[in-house]
Amino acid sequence: MRPAPLSLVTICGLEELADHSARGVTHVLSILDPDWPEPEDFWSYDPHHRTTLHFHDVIGPGPSLVLPRREHVAAILDFGRALAADTSAQDDAHLLVHCHMGVSRSSAAVAMLLAQAHADEDEDGIFARVLEVRAQAWPNSLMIAFADELLGRDGRLTAALARLYAVQLGKRPAIERFMHQHDRSREIDMARAAEQG
Repeated sequence: MRPAPLSLVTICGLEELADHSARGVTHVLSILDPDWPEPEDFWSYDPHHRTTLHFHDVIGPGPSLVLPRREHVAAILDFGRALAADTSAQDDAHLLVHCHMGVSRSSAAVAMLLAQAHADEDEDGIFARVLEVRAQAWPNSLMIAFADELLGRDGRLTAALARLYAVQLGKRPAIERFMHQHDRSREIDMARAAEQG
């Protein structure tokens, strides 16, 4: 099967969904917190294919938290394969991937979809493409670790993610405090290790 070209990709948060209703979106991957309802903004979209997954944007366990699991990442990759089948004869496909803020879960999903669709592209190139789509991207490291395994990237996606974190910390130092406050210090540690290595 020919990989989906993923030439037109949008990453956004919930508050931005209405801004994309007239942009010819053909496929949507929604990643929402558990028990969050389907966004009403999609009623104003043209007919499109949509898949919704529910889990929190976390990387470690906690009370009442639904961690991203291997099965969630497998479902995202299944979505990518279905997208490839749908768009093999379609030049105007437009993929929109969103989560609550359009920063972590959605950017991780786009990274793994790009890695799947462009198996020969190196991992730093994949994350560079993610940053072109969403400058504030900070992909969820747990999701990327599962994708690394499922796609047979042998740790290269995770290593490239650490380098992306280092770049993002250089541009936006305030991210460090936010990540520490939200139990994602491990991702800051990844960035620091990448800076030194």
